[in-house]
Amino acid sequence: MAISTQSIEASAKFDEVRQSYECHDHQHAVAVLTLDFPELFIEICDVLLTFHILVDEIKAPGGNESAIPKKVAELLRPKGWIERKLEAKQVVDDIPISVDTHKVDFVKGEVAFDLEWNSKDQTFDRDLLTFKAFFEYKKIAVAVLLTRSTSLEKFFKDLGKYQDEKTGETKAYKDKFGASTTHIDKLLPRLVAGRSAGCPVLAIGITNKQIES
Repeated sequence: MAISTQSIEASAKFDEVRQSYECHDHQHAVAVLTLDFPELFIEICDVLLTFHILVDEIKAPGGNESAIPKKVAELLRPKGWIERKLEAKQVVDDIPISVDTHKVDFVKGEVAFDLEWNSKDQTFDRDLLTFKAFFEYKKIAVAVLLTRSTSLEKFFKDLGKYQDEKTGETKAYKDKFGASTTHIDKLLPRLVAGRSAGCPVLAIGITNKQIES
């Protein structure tokens, strides 16, 4: 089968992404994206190559969990990536006994995209369960999950300390981004354990190459 021009372009774009992000291909997600959804994969790669974080945004109270996802939304929404919800009803003898609601922040066509910058690491369980549900109900064919690379721990440590405005205590910036929050080393074991079931997932880690002073 001949590879399309768009697939070749998508592959080249992803090569650029891999030079600055940490990437992990679970269940051939890259092949699915490149061959079946090259147009959407090009859009994702363009967003990733444009996306940057300011040091001041990292230093802001709470690690500024809202500003960084907002940046991603501002890049994806104009391209038609929308929030999608899925309600799965469990019925026994024609009687509904439960309704599970799953939500993905960005979906376009059969591709899902989500971001976890600095949440509790259990959030990954929810994300992967959502990908699984959307995949099994044939709402998506592949997913991309963007989070922090664990390599950023050194960057956070090098930021030093600050004085908490509320308590007056001296704290380390690295403590805002603890080991039990969302970073790539917390995600990969969950993928290997099959939390996303049959859904191919491309896991991408934000590195210090996306950070600007």
